[in-house]
Amino acid sequence: MNALVTLTNKLAKRLDLGSDGSSLVDTLKQTAFRQRGNEKVTDAQMEALLIVAEQYRLNPFTKEIFAVADKGAIVPVVSVDGWARIINEHPQFDGLEFRYSDNIVTPPRGKPCPEWCEVTLHRKDRSRPTVVREYLDECYQAPRGQNAYDGPWQTHTKRFLRHKTLIQGARIAFGFAGIFDQDEAERIIAAGTIDAETGEIIKTPVQPQRPALDAWPDDAFKTQAVRWRMAVEKGIKSVDDILALAKSKGTLTEEQEAAIQAMGRAADVTDVTPKEPTDPALDASWDEFQKGEE
Repeated sequence: MNALVTLTNKLAKRLDLGSDGSSLVDTLKQTAFRQRGNEKVTDAQMEALLIVAEQYRLNPFTKEIFAVADKGAIVPVVSVDGWARIINEHPQFDGLEFRYSDNIVTPPRGKPCPEWCEVTLHRKDRSRPTVVREYLDECYQAPRGQNAYDGPWQTHTKRFLRHKTLIQGARIAFGFAGIFDQDEAERIIAAGTIDAETGEIIKTPVQPQRPALDAWPDDAFKTQAVRWRMAVEKGIKSVDDILALAKSKGTLTEEQEAAIQAMGRAADVTDVTPKEPTDPALDASWDEFQKGEE
């Protein structure tokens, strides 16, 4: 018996759906774990979702656990109802209280809301409660998507700050790990790629973007061109070296790049015996060029 059938059998037994859960696989794929655009959930992804559901005794049919899809992969997400269930069913849970800041702030496109929310969670096996405070400016989610429509953080700002506080408090008080709320799942997806078969999050290194270079001013280019031409004629630098150097300092026009390319053709007909410039102005330019190369 494979792992998927074993997991669905356990789910069926726990939810009093009969002992044979093999028929539940297609049902779950078409209902509780159905994705937008009818994207199919693989057996490996189903196993990952059902492992979480079984570990925390969550009901996928009542949306206590569902999946967020991205690029052919899914992330298991526990809803607020699911978090409330695993907190209330913990054998050591002994109540909680919320407290709110007196300072009211209004985030962009959101509603007036306390600056922070604090939850105090009590456990039967501990003499002191766990107190966790979450700040609105660190939790608030701006509208997402191409059209940036208002979401739940804009329409129910206070409620979602309370939800976020409850979830973070539960993690610390009870050590819940490996499960995410929807905000966290979307941030995880944005921060990396996900293996389409296993659902594993693969971090994508962010390459720093180099600032755009300014164009070469004509006067500066003409000054440097004198030095570059002498370097090519003396065999110190190739045309490719000069092009790479010039492009590392600024963007070239087609005419400027053609002028550098022409230095190579001029060097082909130049006497191979190195000759020092005789023009005083060129001597000074040559000295400056050599200093810059040191």
